[in-house]
Amino acid sequence: MRRLNRKKTLNLMKELDAFPKVPESYVETSASGGTVSLIAFTTIAFLTIMEFTVYRDTWMKYEYEVDKDFTSKLRINIDITVAMRCQYVGADVLDLAETMVASADGLIYEPVVFDLSPQQKEWQRMLQLIQSRLQEEHSLQDVIFKSAFKSASTALPPREDNSLESPDACRIHGHLYVNKVAGNFHITVGKAIPHPRGHAHLAALVSHESYNFSHRIDHLSFGELIPGIINPLDGTEKIASDHNQMFQYFITVVPTKLHTYKISAETHQFSVTERERVINHAAGSHGVSGIFMKYDISSLMVTVTEEHMPFWQFLVRLCGIIGGIFSTTGILHGFGRFVAEVIFCRFRLGSYRSTSDPLPDGHTSNHLPLTTDNSAH
Repeated sequence: MRRLNRKKTLNLMKELDAFPKVPESYVETSASGGTVSLIAFTTIAFLTIMEFTVYRDTWMKYEYEVDKDFTSKLRINIDITVAMRCQYVGADVLDLAETMVASADGLIYEPVVFDLSPQQKEWQRMLQLIQSRLQEEHSLQDVIFKSAFKSASTALPPREDNSLESPDACRIHGHLYVNKVAGNFHITVGKAIPHPRGHAHLAALVSHESYNFSHRIDHLSFGELIPGIINPLDGTEKIASDHNQMFQYFITVVPTKLHTYKISAETHQFSVTERERVINHAAGSHGVSGIFMKYDISSLMVTVTEEHMPFWQFLVRLCGIIGGIFSTTGILHGFGRFVAEVIFCRFRLGSYRSTSDPLPDGHTSNHLPLTTDNSAH
């Protein structure tokens, strides 16, 4: 009974076979079929390699939501060189809540030479080239996100030559923590002092002839400092054409959460527009000479996540490639053989008709003469 049940089961499974086998004696091979098979296998191998390359690659997914964190502090990372002596300039932040953050809370004033060394000029040239490419090809930002913490530092390298020139500029670098509201970070003449209605700068003791707000922004970022990330103002250099000149930067800061396979950090991206003008009260151009960076915080937060193709999706796509190529090449080969057979059959039929014998009455005979054994005698 068990053997009978096994036989019935095997017979049932054979009837359900969706891939019937053809005996090898019924299979006919041809040169054209071998050529098509070779092309199909080559195409499959090429597309498999390309698909594996896509599988190994990753992409960045951007999601947007409302930023609900309004109680934390915002960190501003600064590295700016101004072409004035350190005792003549002062930097601080004043926000919309009229909260003043003095530079003494985290900034360092370092006397330096404004002109860069040859190696530093090459660094600045490369950084400006990257900035121009980022403005043209926005997809490069994804590459920068992926390479964070892996690429070389973007900070200005130290001078390789021991310059004997006396310092003629002031490098202001460090970081400040400010409220998460719109504010104004500025560098102007004189040190800042508190004031009941805000703050003021002691600029009366500085001669107008010493005003020179030519500056270079080696680094400016918001939030956590991430090595390898290039910000929009990094490498910017402005040369003042007049002693009384104002440089303005209008910045929109966007909170950003960055999640890659290498890091997970909370930082900030920003966009910026620039404006510069000469202060001339007689001509109606009012204001204060200096460098002003007015920033505003966006209410939206961007979450940037690095994603990877799942392995099951890679297998599905690979099966689709292999099956699709086999099916397509089989259809094309069958259609090609059909067309070739039709053409050759008509060619043979035409040559056969051209060899038929004409009869005396004008008809043609399509019959071949019969030969018998008696005709040999």
